[in-house]
Amino acid sequence: MRTIALVLLTFAAWAQKTTCSYELAMEKQGLLEVTSNAPGVLVELKYGTADNFMGKDVYGCLRHAYVQKPVMAMLQQAQAALEKKHPGFHLLIYDAARPLSIQWVLWNTLTQYPPSERQKYVADPKQHSIHNYGSALDLTVADANGKPLDMGTKYDFFGDLAYPSKEQVFLASGQLSQKAYQNRLILREAMQAAGFMRIEFEWWHFNAFSRAEAKRRFPVVQ
Repeated sequence: MRTIALVLLTFAAWAQKTTCSYELAMEKQGLLEVTSNAPGVLVELKYGTADNFMGKDVYGCLRHAYVQKPVMAMLQQAQAALEKKHPGFHLLIYDAARPLSIQWVLWNTLTQYPPSERQKYVADPKQHSIHNYGSALDLTVADANGKPLDMGTKYDFFGDLAYPSKEQVFLASGQLSQKAYQNRLILREAMQAAGFMRIEFEWWHFNAFSRAEAKRRFPVVQ
C-alpha cells in the first residue's frame, strides 16, 4: 500500500544519520523526529517542496519533522485517537518545528499584507512563532492510501474559507461542503483529544502550548 511505502521510505531516510545542520541543531536541543517515534503519522514538509504559498523550497536539507518531547507524547495520543474512531486513517504533518531563520523568510514573502494582517498567517519573527519552539503542528488527515482528505481549501490558503471560526457561514452558503467540514472535525477531534489547541484562522494549525508557555519551557529553534 502507498501508506506503508511512505512510512518505510521516510523512516529509512531518517535512519541514515542526518547531516543537516537544522536537524542536528534540533536533535541537540532534545527535539524528537516524528516518524521514528510516532508510528502511523506521515510527514510531507510543504516548505521543503514548491507546493506552498512561496512556490519554492525554503527548507533545504530539512526533510524531517521534529517536535519537543512532550509534544511527541501528545501527537502519539492524537494518532491513537484518530485510529480508534477511523481505522486506517493517518495524521499527515505539513510543518512542525521551524527554524527562526526560516520564519523570517516566510514573513518577508508576504509583503502584500500589512503586518497586522500578515500575522494572521505567519507569526511575526520578532515575537516568534510557536513553531519556532517545536510546539506547533500544521497537519491534515490522510486515508489508508495516504491521500489527504478534502478540507475545503489547500494548506496555507490565505482567506476566510480556511477559518474554523467562519465554517458555519460557509456551510450555510454552500462554499464549504458538509464533507469537507466533517473532515475538519475528524482532524480537530483527534488533536483536541490529545490536548492540542486550534486557532481561529487556519484549520490545519494546532498548538501544544500557548506562546508564553512554549517560551518559558523551551529555547527557540534557530
